[in-house]
Amino acid sequence: MRIDKYLWHTRYFKTRSISSNAVKKGQVKIEGVSVKPSREVYPGDQIELRKNQINYKLEVLDLPKSRVGAKLVDIYRKDLTPKEAFNNVEMVKYAKDYYRKKGTGRPTKKDRRDMEEYLGEDENQTE
Repeated sequence: MRIDKYLWHTRYFKTRSISSNAVKKGQVKIEGVSVKPSREVYPGDQIELRKNQINYKLEVLDLPKSRVGAKLVDIYRKDLTPKEAFNNVEMVKYAKDYYRKKGTGRPTKKDRRDMEEYLGEDENQTE
């Protein structure tokens, strides 16, 4: 079975074309080597997949005949992704919450003054 089909069948990608594009971009590796979408996958292969800033690692256990339901995916692959990969994404998400919300525009004068006060900068800087 082709790698792009396998990733689509096991629900890593919503469509086969998205799966194929990810493989073409080099986001998918088999045994540490970037591959083409037409590369055949066999049971026992180790796949590395980068998606949504997470490096997934999986082992192919079996090849599905067609796209399978989410509950049946574990029959065809073994997820070897370390827990730290998911924790790193959570930390990045919380780090982004520190900054202003998207779409709130530029800081106001009050916001600027509050930032200067917090950072301890002089209010009356003269050159």
